[in-house]
Amino acid sequence: MYQDTIAAISTPIGKGGIGIVRISGSDARKIVTKVFTHTLEDHRLVYGHIIDPKTNEVIDEVLVSFMAAPHTYTREDIVEINCHGGPIPLQNILELVLHHGARLAQPGEFTLRAFLNGRLDLAQAESVMDIIQAKTQAGLRLAIQGLKGQLSSRIKILRTELIDCLAYFTVRIDFPDDEIELREVTPQLTKIKNEIIDLIASADHGIVYRQGIRTAIVGRPNVGKSSLLNRLSRENRAIVTSIPGTTRDVIEETVNLGGIPFLLNDTAGITDTEDTLELLAIERSRNALNQADLILFLIDNSEPVTATDRKIAAILRDKTVLMIANKADLPAQADLQEFPWETIVISSLTGAGLNDLENRLVAIALGGQIHSSDTLLVSNPRHKDALQKAAENLDKALQDITANMADDFITIDLTAAINALDEITGGSVQEDLLENIFSQFCIGK
Repeated sequence: MYQDTIAAISTPIGKGGIGIVRISGSDARKIVTKVFTHTLEDHRLVYGHIIDPKTNEVIDEVLVSFMAAPHTYTREDIVEINCHGGPIPLQNILELVLHHGARLAQPGEFTLRAFLNGRLDLAQAESVMDIIQAKTQAGLRLAIQGLKGQLSSRIKILRTELIDCLAYFTVRIDFPDDEIELREVTPQLTKIKNEIIDLIASADHGIVYRQGIRTAIVGRPNVGKSSLLNRLSRENRAIVTSIPGTTRDVIEETVNLGGIPFLLNDTAGITDTEDTLELLAIERSRNALNQADLILFLIDNSEPVTATDRKIAAILRDKTVLMIANKADLPAQADLQEFPWETIVISSLTGAGLNDLENRLVAIALGGQIHSSDTLLVSNPRHKDALQKAAENLDKALQDITANMADDFITIDLTAAINALDEITGGSVQEDLLENIFSQFCIGK
């Protein structure tokens, strides 16, 4: 399968000035030569036309680049046809290429081949998708760190040190009659374990920068939920009127606060009602609330606390909540002491208190810690899980050494720790995991 020559449209669906059809594989040059009017030159753009050999009909005016292996993204021969970015010329060119011997690429197959051919390790390959999906500059910086191999380099150093320790115990097992010089490995293994624990500790923040914080804005009708969404997103994303119950569905918007993507869900006001549409909207609001990492509970500070406010508060008792007292531009009447959560007073109308709210949201997301742009953070949940397995097996190895267990037990734990680290870079990874990882990529990448 991975010896086939593959092709796909590598630019987004829709209309644009330029579109690209990418072909990778040993037959890439031969296939394109059949439909292109000029001779291809290595690492040069060549102007010409794509034609249908059967009819000699001109399909499009194009620029074609040929890049010979191994100096390419996939380490295979690659041809990229730069044509006009309409869906019809792109599809026609792709169909011609497929007709003359290429196979349609699977999602992520170009990057998968880059991994299989040693161009990227698995952590770097996953960073490619993180770059494409980055929602903030901070998230993009983390993804570029991964693509440059900063995490991979750290993992490889730790792996090399672990192999050194494993070799020592293996020699003791294989040559029991020889006088092997005794060596104190506990300090070295402890140091490695602590470095892994530091990487794990960075993951909670790294994952926040990568995936964001799912945040639900909840409250009774007409307390200013949609106004707050519009303020935080800096646009009129939600309809705002003085009529209660304007929002009938969950509106989602991603906003960048301090480099962290917050996925804000403006929910329908939760209240007692018999209206069928409102009941459906409230049910969706409850679903959004259950899925949220953080709840922004809004009350109207210009009115006394209502029974509905108290009912909503009861629903939120097991959640992570930041309470927001809105309408600070009006005289305060709400007793904020009724509720157990930290409260920030704002006015969605005037913008008062918005800076304090944004700063507090960032502090909550990062636990009060701010990281410099060059700090290495683990940002992939899969990598965090692998590091945790490595740390657990190292802990077992250290316990075995302390208990004077047989060297065989120690080597089993050290081998498991090394295999866990290999899961990050792809040194030890099963095919179904590869399929799962690369299936998340778009076709053409």
